[in-house]
Amino acid sequence: MGVGPSSAGHRWWQAAGAPGADAPAPQGSAVAFGALMAFIIVSLTAPQSFVPALAPFRLALLTGASAVVALFVDAFVRHRPLLTRSRETWVAVCLAIWATVSVVFSYWPGGSVMLLPDFLKTLVAFWLLGTLVDTPARLRSIAWMLSVLAVPLAMTGIRNFLSGAFMTESVHLVQRIRGYDAPLTDNPNDLALMLNLILPLTIALLLIERRPRARVLLTGMALISVAAILLTFSRAGFLTLVITALLYGRRLFTGARRGWVVAAVVLALVAASWLPSNYVNRLGTITNIEADPTGSAQERWRDTVAATSFALAHPMLGAGFGMNAVALNEERGAFWKAVHNVYLQIAVELGLPGLLLFVLLLIGTIRSVHVVRQGTAGDPALRDLSQLAEGLYISLLAFTVEALFHPVAYQFYFYFIAGLVVALRAIYDAGSGARTELVAAPAQGRRPGPASKHALRRPGMSRAR
Repeated sequence: MGVGPSSAGHRWWQAAGAPGADAPAPQGSAVAFGALMAFIIVSLTAPQSFVPALAPFRLALLTGASAVVALFVDAFVRHRPLLTRSRETWVAVCLAIWATVSVVFSYWPGGSVMLLPDFLKTLVAFWLLGTLVDTPARLRSIAWMLSVLAVPLAMTGIRNFLSGAFMTESVHLVQRIRGYDAPLTDNPNDLALMLNLILPLTIALLLIERRPRARVLLTGMALISVAAILLTFSRAGFLTLVITALLYGRRLFTGARRGWVVAAVVLALVAASWLPSNYVNRLGTITNIEADPTGSAQERWRDTVAATSFALAHPMLGAGFGMNAVALNEERGAFWKAVHNVYLQIAVELGLPGLLLFVLLLIGTIRSVHVVRQGTAGDPALRDLSQLAEGLYISLLAFTVEALFHPVAYQFYFYFIAGLVVALRAIYDAGSGARTELVAAPAQGRRPGPASKHALRRPGMSRAR
C-alpha cells in the first residue's frame, strides 16, 4: 500500500546515525523465514520420495505450518503486520473467496471440497513470501536457493535422457524423459515450466555478482537448466526459453554487455547442432498440429475448443473449483482430461469472475514489478534490486506464455513468483534497497559530493500503491 510522504519509509536515504534518521525497520521473524526456506526446499525436491521414512512426517505441511505459527508469534510479540498490504494480496484473497463460493454451484461439490485445500496452501505460500521476504538480502537468498534447487531438477532430467529413462506410455512415439520425482516436476512439461521460471532469477544473480567464481558457478547453473529444458521436448518450454533469451538479449545488447549476447548466440548455434534429430520435427507441430504423431497436439486443440465453448455457455458460474475435466466430459465426451490452458481452466471452473480476478492478479504483479524496474533503472545504489526486478519481470512473462499450455492455475508455479513480486515492491516502497553507506559523509558533518547525491536520488518514491 502507499507510504505517506512524511513516513519513515520515505527517509530511506538517511544513514543509521545520521541527524534525523530513524532506526531501520527490523526484519521479520528469522525463524519464520527459515521455515519458509525449508518449505520451498521440501516442495521442490520432495526428499520423502527418496527417503520413504520421511513420508509420515509430512514435511511440507510441517515446515509450512511452522512458518505460519512463527509469523503469528512474531506479529503478536513485536506488533508487526501479518501481511504485506498490496493490491495483489487483496485480489488473491478475493480469488480464494470466489473459489470457495464456487463449491456451492460445483458439478461435484464433494470433489471441489477435496481439491480446494491445495489451492489454499498455495495462497499461504504466496502470503508467506510476500510478508517474510522483507529485505534485499532475503530476496537474494530466495533467488540463490531457487537457482541452486534448479540444479538437481535439471541434472535429473539430463541424466534421464542420457540413461534412457523415458515415459513408458506406448502412445508416446516421441520419447519424453521422466521428470524429477516430485509433484511439481514429475511431468517433463512441468519440469520445463519450473526451470523456465527460475532461470531468469539465476541470470539476474549472474548480472549482480562481481566475484569471478560465483559468476562461473551461476553460468554453469544456467546452462544446465537450458539443456534440461530442451531435453524435456516441451514445446511450451522451448517457446518460453526463446522469449527469455530475446528479452534478456535485448536488454544486454542495448547496455554495456553486447559481448555476452554475441557469445550466447554463438553458443546457441553450436548447441543446436547437438539437438536430437527428431527435436525439430516436434517443434514443427507447434504450428502444424496434424503432424504430431503422438496425438497430443490434436487432443489439446480439441480440449481448447470444448473449454471455450463451455466457458461462453456458462459465463458467470462455471463448473465449480477443480471440475474442468468433468465439464469437458459433458462438452466433448468422457476423456477425463483437463484443458491445458490456465486461462481456460479458470474460465471453465470459476466463470468469467474468476478469470477476471486471476487476470487482475497477473497484470497487477507485472505492473508492480515494472514500477520497480523503472524506478531503479540507472541508479547504481539500487543495482541489485534492479536486476532482481528484471528477473522477476521476465519470469512473469515466461509464465504468461506457458500458462497457455499448462493446467496449473492453482499450483505453486505462478504464486511463488507473484509472492516475490509483492515482497520486491514492498522493499522498494519502503526504500530498503538503497545503500546507506553513501551518506556516511553527511552523517559525520560533511556535505555529500555529486556522486553521492546522484546515488541518493530515487524516482517513483512518492507513488502510492
